Amino acid sequence: MTIPYDEALRERIRNHLAGHERRAMIDPTKRHAAVAVVLVDSEVGEDRVDPVSVEDWNVGRPMPAEDLDGRMVDVSGGAAFLLCRRASRLATHAAQWALPGGRLDSGETAVDAALRELDEEVGVTLPDSTVLGLLDDYPTRSGYVITPVVIWGGGRLDPDPAPDEVVAVYRVGLHQLQRDDSPRFITIKESPRPVVQIPLGNDLIHAPTGAVLLQLRWLCLEGRHDPVDQLEEPVFAWK
Repeated sequence: MTIPYDEALRERIRNHLAGHERRAMIDPTKRHAAVAVVLVDSEVGEDRVDPVSVEDWNVGRPMPAEDLDGRMVDVSGGAAFLLCRRASRLATHAAQWALPGGRLDSGETAVDAALRELDEEVGVTLPDSTVLGLLDDYPTRSGYVITPVVIWGGGRLDPDPAPDEVVAVYRVGLHQLQRDDSPRFITIKESPRPVVQIPLGNDLIHAPTGAVLLQLRWLCLEGRHDPVDQLEEPVFAWK
């Protein structure tokens, strides 16, 4: 069932974030980045948009299972978050699912960076007052500490993605994070830590985005304070 996008949800998420002892990380060997977890409204059956050939987009990108084709279908409805499909020509993390975000500029806070990247990548401008709080920092294998910033979009919004960075923006219902088959954990020979997988549409979302989405479910929706910073990324995301 979809989750209503209303004031009750906004206050529940705000209160869960306010009552959480956030796990912040300071690591001088890593660069600091922020991502925007933007909560919006959506309708069932919308956002089946693939403006480029999915087959072309998936060239060189490993599919996690034979029955998955990488399409983000049948995911919208009710309260949702914005999920980006990254351009395949990007130098790093090309053709991956991601939340709007990027590296902090000099003197920026995580909130500043998340709101700026949301504007630059997705074409959505929101003020500081829309920020509900921060999730735990997540250290990546590629050399970043990511701070997720949870933002209340205030309605549907109208994304206008920058084509050099983002192929498309999808509204993914929060109820999709609570699927019976989610989350999934697998083991890999390269690490003793479990790799997290979040099933969405016809794909699996891995860490770091998958870890952020799992805490979005656990903390914001369910009030659980379980850590996610030790959940592993797949090897293809390590660079």
